Amino acid sequence: QVQLVESGGGLVQAGDSLRLSCAALGLPLSSHDFAWFRRPPGKEREFVAATRWGGRNADYQDSVKGRFTISGDSAQNTVYLQMNTLEPEDTGVYYCAARPGTLEMSRSDWRYWGQGTQVTVSS
Repeated sequence: QVQLVESGGGLVQAGDSLRLSCAALGLPLSSHDFAWFRRPPGKEREFVAATRWGGRNADYQDSVKGRFTISGDSAQNTVYLQMNTLEPEDTGVYYCAARPGTLEMSRSDWRYWGQGTQVTVSS
């Protein structure tokens, strides 16, 4: 069974840190790309960060570069999004996504999606 299960969301204040987790059931990190997306209130879902299979080259949305880090733990088969210096603009539902490993980084064409976890950053 293939499933992505996010956790770690919550209500924090601006400047705080938060780490999101994505348990990847049936999707080995060694052979799949993973990404985080978010849907801000009243807006479309947007790309946040991605990493290719085996931890190859990460990609970040400009607004989170230097603040967010995507990483994976193959032993736990879990992908993380470490979010530092959070801003109110980071508020939204965060989704984990996955796809079979690719040769080049792309922000589109994700096959599997989690249900999402809410992140709220107060000013």
